Amino acid sequence: MVIGFLMVLTGAVLPFLVVLRYLPSTFLVNFIAFAASTVGIFLGVISVAMYVGDARRKDKDEWHDQ
Repeated sequence: MVIGFLMVLTGAVLPFLVVLRYLPSTFLVNFIAFAASTVGIFLGVISVAMYVGDARRKDKDEWHDQ
């Protein structure tokens, strides 16, 4: 989850730095920003889904054990 958040943050900060002209707008910088944002969103969604699935499975087991 943390890695996904950092990648999304990187994908948002890089274009901001390009707009402020601290970084040149090259294909590589733009592609890294896009890829980091996309992969970060996927990692975040997958990690949250796994976390919720584990929590629900744990609650179900506790419910049926009683």
